[in-house]
Amino acid sequence: MDRRKFMRDSALASSLLFVPSFVKAFETMPTARIGYRRLVIVQLSGGNDGLNTIIPHNNDIYYNARPRLAITENIIKLNDQLGFHPSLSPLRALYDNGELSIINNVGYPNPVRSHFRSMDIWQTASDSDQYLQSGWLGRYLDVHGDKPYNAIELDKQLSLAMKGEHFNGIATNDHKILYKTSKDPFFKSVLKHYNDQHLSEHNLGYLYQTMIEAKSSAKYIYENTKVKLSQQDYPQNKFAKQLKSVAQFINSGLDTKVFYTSLGGFDTHANQPNIQKRLLSQYAESISAFVKDLKQNNAFEDTLVLTFSEFGRRVKQNTANGTDHGAANNVFVIGKNLKKAGFYNQLASLSDLDDNGDLKYEIDFRAVYKTILRNWMNVPIEGIINTKQKALGFI
Repeated sequence: MDRRKFMRDSALASSLLFVPSFVKAFETMPTARIGYRRLVIVQLSGGNDGLNTIIPHNNDIYYNARPRLAITENIIKLNDQLGFHPSLSPLRALYDNGELSIINNVGYPNPVRSHFRSMDIWQTASDSDQYLQSGWLGRYLDVHGDKPYNAIELDKQLSLAMKGEHFNGIATNDHKILYKTSKDPFFKSVLKHYNDQHLSEHNLGYLYQTMIEAKSSAKYIYENTKVKLSQQDYPQNKFAKQLKSVAQFINSGLDTKVFYTSLGGFDTHANQPNIQKRLLSQYAESISAFVKDLKQNNAFEDTLVLTFSEFGRRVKQNTANGTDHGAANNVFVIGKNLKKAGFYNQLASLSDLDDNGDLKYEIDFRAVYKTILRNWMNVPIEGIINTKQKALGFI
């Protein structure tokens, strides 16, 4: 059996793209157990318009730049200057309870306005001109993980953020199907040949080891996820389904440190008002249900939620009733243990934009990651993020 046939015929190899590339990675993996604190990542894919998310409702420049797009009614005013988009009303309780920190003007030097490249930068924690093949969470797993299920992405494929140099997380949008796939008869047949001499000759040994770890992880998640349904009602959308699964894993006590979720569709070059209204509503309603679920099971205190998008949008609206790719954006951090809730900092000046008409970044996104690693995950950043940025004070 050659590599091409193996990859084509094995259902598991084609669907579980989440494990290390070489068998040696498993032989040298550290055995230290991961702690109880959990990090949930929410990726708003497409470049969410931060200015219509956190609205400068008392700023004439905002309204003049967006005569058709500016939000004028039902703004949820949080202070004299800034407020929520009306669709974010479910987050008001988090804000009032001191469980939400809003960090404005987050970005990086020499911003890239390509979706794919900017997302790679955010997921790998690289400079704008630096190309890394591993993600910041994957490198965290390299040092502090011991099983693929220590980090779970609720999707069919694994994001670059979750891929390490030697060790990766696991991707699944249905843990029951994952387990069923791992019991595929062909999969079992393949594993009977694990010790065959020809494996090393054809460089297939790492694939067999990969599948062994896949089977083990699928079995662990399936057997340790409690079947008891949540008492919390969730909205009927794909993003809410992801968060409901995350809550089920957390409430079941899985030895999982990182969960990765995403909500797409934010590339609003045209017809932005209706699209963003719908997506922000899905986000806020789903997050609200998720937090309530965790609170009911006494798991919220040990959970931190980070929401980001690969870039913001241009300050000035375009001719298609939308906005084009921008730069700096806002980041949401949700948790019980915040040191600085509410607005971490003020919105950047709308009268002092960069050469492209975008908000100037004030806070490097890697400072956010550094803060989470040091102050929440309680690990040093060496070997995970290479940055001289100072840690922030939101947690």
